[in-house]
Amino acid sequence: MRYFILFLCCFFSYSLQAQAPHGAIRGIWVTAQDSVLDSKTNIQKAVENCKKAGINNIYVSTWNRGRTLYPSAIMMERFGVAIDPRFGKRDPLKELVEAAHAEKIKVHAWFEYGFASAQGDSGAYLLKKYPYYAAIGPDGKGIEKNGLTWMNAFHPLVQNFVKSLVLEVVKRYDLDGIQGDNRLTAAPSLAGYDAYTLAEYKKEHGRLAPPINHLDSNWIQWRAHRLNKFGKDLYQSVKAAKPNVLVSMAPNVYPSSLQEYLQDWPSWLREGYVDYVVVQLYSYKLDEYEKILKETIQQVGSKKGQLYAGVLIGLEDGYRAKPELLKGMLELNQKYDLPGELFFYHAALPKSGKMLKR
Repeated sequence: MRYFILFLCCFFSYSLQAQAPHGAIRGIWVTAQDSVLDSKTNIQKAVENCKKAGINNIYVSTWNRGRTLYPSAIMMERFGVAIDPRFGKRDPLKELVEAAHAEKIKVHAWFEYGFASAQGDSGAYLLKKYPYYAAIGPDGKGIEKNGLTWMNAFHPLVQNFVKSLVLEVVKRYDLDGIQGDNRLTAAPSLAGYDAYTLAEYKKEHGRLAPPINHLDSNWIQWRAHRLNKFGKDLYQSVKAAKPNVLVSMAPNVYPSSLQEYLQDWPSWLREGYVDYVVVQLYSYKLDEYEKILKETIQQVGSKKGQLYAGVLIGLEDGYRAKPELLKGMLELNQKYDLPGELFFYHAALPKSGKMLKR
């Protein structure tokens, strides 16, 4: 009997690992606008709050509004500004990694802005110096979407720039992972009408130009495939630099992720160039949350163990999820056997922390 029980324990342990290879993640996003990174004291307090709330993974904004939130040799060389000026000579990323690891909390560098260069005038200097970095729409003009100005995610020089930032933090810091979202690997579906991308398309289509209709299904797929290739290269490059660093992405729900941002993230899971996805299941109503959760589970199929829920607990405009809504969303995640969730965002944690524990 003793050996049978031992066998069962090993079996269930193996089954859990096979179903959720990266374990139970209880994560939270820390944005650049949060005050967490403003001082070493704030960082320590935030880590303590996370520990009390049962958070075991922190995803910290590392690239935001055209600035790095760590001293970057690449940004210094190209633009003469090594770090967001508000941090002076500090290294907030290093400070957070040290504080979190001391409490056995993992840290992921979240490239929050991805291929978005600016919000307002914040990162406009990037495109002023390198105009060909700009994403171009069917009207021949630069693209702004949801208040963000976008770089050309299809141009190899822009891809190499973003990849170089990712690899810089992977090589320099003791990180547990890196993460992109609906801006990495992504581009607005309006993008792709720049000279480089048009020439590439014409080479493969007998010199025919792509449709003016940016939502044409074949044109959508062609551009999504281009981004998939970059995503695969990014994944392989990170693993080559440090095999144990996890690569995760936090896209929108599918298929709107494909229609809006050319993100065919179910294929990333199928083809194995992302370790897990955290789908932004942001909702203000419980029945709506369950609906999009079930639809998302259908999209991942056998890769369900690599699916985590992105749960909205607060916004900068003051919104906070009500306790009954938050409790209901966590119960649904358990009901459908998700291995964990990430909460957006840390500023909502002091009021919601106790409710985050399953």
